[in-house]
Formats: sequence, structure tokens, C-alpha cells
Amino acid sequence: MAEGDGRRPDRVAEMVLRELAQMLVHDLRDPRLRGVSVTRVRMTDDLRHGRVFFSHLEGRPRAAEAIKGFQSAGGFIRRRVGRALGLRYTPDFDFEFDPGLESAARVEALLRESRVK
Repeated sequence: MAEGDGRRPDRVAEMVLRELAQMLVHDLRDPRLRGVSVTRVRMTDDLRHGRVFFSHLEGRPRAAEAIKGFQSAGGFIRRRVGRALGLRYTPDFDFEFDPGLESAARVEALLRESRVK
């Protein structure tokens, strides 16, 4: 294995994340995707499959609708990512809610409460 080969999925994941972020701002008009931010992307070693993690301004209650919005735009997303990245195979994507920001906000609120008491 040549030096750097093991990191290629990480580099591609970063490029996919940037491309998806641009699409959310400029191209994806589905109302179910309003308030969505892509937080991270993980790619398989063969680059044929990616898992896209996202957060939502309104939290977990809106996650299922956002996933439906992503799935509805799946073909468009695949075409754009494939064109932008110039990969041999255009990856398939799964979309998953990332509770990290929601959890961080909850911890921050609890810390604020403890300082007030």
C-alpha cells in the first residue's frame, strides 16, 4: 500500500461533506431539508458507500422528515457528487441524524442551570 492510501476515504468524505453543504444552501429546495446541516461523512474503503450524518435546528423530532427529503433528492445528490468528485464509481449514501449538537446543547443548558443555583 502506498503512503496516503489509507486516508483516501477521509479525503473523499471531506469533499462529499463540502459538496453536500453547498447543495443544501444553493440547490436542494425540499422544505424537509430546511434547518439541516451536514455534520460529517464516512466513506467505505472502496468509496462505493457513504454515511452522511446531519443535525437539524429543531432536533430529533424533524430527523425522519429530513431523511425522507434526502432520500427524495438521492439521485440528484449522487449525480452532483459524482460529477464534482470525478470518482470511478458514484457512491450510494445513507443519511443518519447526528445527535451530537443536540446533546451538546443539553449539556450546556445543564451547566448553566448548575451555575445559577
